[in-house]
Amino acid sequence: MNKIITIGAFALSALPAIAQQPDKRPNIIFIMSDDHATQAISAYGHPVSKLAPTPNIDRIADNGAQFLNNYCANSISGPSRASILTGKHSHKNGFLANWNKEFDGTQQTLPKILQENGYQTALIGKWHLISKPTGFDHWMILKDQGDYNNPDFITENDTVQYFGYVTDLITTFTKQWLQTRDDTQPFFLMMQHKAPHRNWVPAERHYNLYEETVFPVPENYFDDYEGRYAAKHQEMNIYRDMYEGHDLKMVTGINSDSLLYDPWPHAFIETLTPDERQRFFDAYRERNNDFYTTPRNEKEIAEWKYQRYMQDYLATIRAVDESVGQILDYLEQTGLDKNTLVIYTTDQGFYLGEHGWFDKRFMYEESFQMPLLMQYKGHIPPGTKIEGFTQNIDFAPTFLDFCGIEVPADMQGRSFKELMETGTTPDDWRRSLYYHYYEFPGFHSVRAHYGVKTDRYKLIHFYKEGIWELFDLEADPMEMQNIYGKEGTGEITGKLKQEILRLQALYEVPEEHR
Repeated sequence: MNKIITIGAFALSALPAIAQQPDKRPNIIFIMSDDHATQAISAYGHPVSKLAPTPNIDRIADNGAQFLNNYCANSISGPSRASILTGKHSHKNGFLANWNKEFDGTQQTLPKILQENGYQTALIGKWHLISKPTGFDHWMILKDQGDYNNPDFITENDTVQYFGYVTDLITTFTKQWLQTRDDTQPFFLMMQHKAPHRNWVPAERHYNLYEETVFPVPENYFDDYEGRYAAKHQEMNIYRDMYEGHDLKMVTGINSDSLLYDPWPHAFIETLTPDERQRFFDAYRERNNDFYTTPRNEKEIAEWKYQRYMQDYLATIRAVDESVGQILDYLEQTGLDKNTLVIYTTDQGFYLGEHGWFDKRFMYEESFQMPLLMQYKGHIPPGTKIEGFTQNIDFAPTFLDFCGIEVPADMQGRSFKELMETGTTPDDWRRSLYYHYYEFPGFHSVRAHYGVKTDRYKLIHFYKEGIWELFDLEADPMEMQNIYGKEGTGEITGKLKQEILRLQALYEVPEEHR
């Protein structure tokens, strides 16, 4: 393995003059982070994000459209990425769970279709689909999950370690590709960040960013999971299941430079150089000492761990927001913003202490919902709010529609271009969403389940255990009361079960997954 030192994302060459692009079809820049909760994007107005704003990501919403009801088909990293690439549910693209052997790169995908229609294609950053990327003229991907500091990048020719912070490096490599691409062709570029994936290591410049900030603790942080079997048996609780060293950066005692439990030191502390490691411990020292010097009861320790989680998670997002700002600035400085569709999203939602949790996987709102912001100047009116149900299987059809390319009939998603251009939801637009999570037994012990969501209700089936959950989202938006089987719910339950059967037939879900 070669080891080289590269410049940071803030020291790039002067911007070149951009040649006139003969092909007037839009360029596409698809920016995807990993595990970025809707609650942590200030455009969505959650109380947490008001204390940790994302002004650059918000620029996309201000310039274009903000989606208020966008959801994933399977709330886990690899499967979500596969759905985005193919426009299909997991059972159709073959990537059901992160423990799949690899994504089948021989199948039809969005970049392949664009490539065949004259687009230059590139992928930089996190891939997490095991197989080698296909359909890209240029690709440079993180090894496996990727490391926050001094990560390895894989290309067609080699694997190289670069010294620096992963978000900055991805931004640097993205801008370098933009500066050197073939500017006679339209392009499709996927810039995919590792952050803010577990274990939420901020850039060194942001270690102490939110050290003094106290974030509001969710009302259901101490949820007892009454009436919800699968919620009771998960292993994703902040104050019980987080690794105190790896996740919370806690140490063994006062003034210690040794972490508490860290099962993956090779993916965290051992990636730092000796000097970087010392600066890391110094930056966290005051907070870590406070844990040992201030008496706390069990409840107060649980809340202390929540604050530590939020401080790191949100500080990690700051570098992502800076990255988005650099890309938007580059587009504006070169004039590319006038003909480029820019998308910001993530692979699924994430829990920021709701139900006491971190991670994703469940069909509950916080992990089912995905943030989605898009701008295309002159085509999407600024400040547009999209209320119709959209899903990540719709991304590929929508991008193809904007490019004037026929959407393949076997894609299961539907273009939502019309929703953005008109700001209204067509009468024949979907009124329900289908979801299916497969990864059990697996990490965090979330049971396999499928379900349907409408504007008011959600019905979930943990089908291996034969357990159902029904929620009235209007009366119970935090999904605390399972009303399945309760008096007066028979009619709506029957309708929702029929809707599940309809959607499973529509999407051709095989019997073994029902």
